Amino acid sequence: MAIAELTDKERNDAMAALGGWTYDADAKAIRRSFRFPDFAEAFAFMTRIAIVAEKMDHHPEWFNVYGTVDIALTTHDASGLSLRDIDLATQIDSFV
Repeated sequence: MAIAELTDKERNDAMAALGGWTYDADAKAIRRSFRFPDFAEAFAFMTRIAIVAEKMDHHPEWFNVYGTVDIALTTHDASGLSLRDIDLATQIDSFV
């Protein structure tokens, strides 16, 4: 079954419910940056996300330097933002 890209209305409604995430129209992705006191806490956060993402079979694009974790979520199979991205963002938000 194909994964559907969210319509503009669906995306806007979902973004209104997410705090701190921004939509990157060029990348058709949502982004958020997280800051932690040190590398160990940032890495622990990434580990929690990795476990959930693996179970969802949906993996973030991310970048980590010391206590900063930058995350982008998009669904390549949908050529843009899908409900999978919103669901993973919601899970990620529950960890902070």
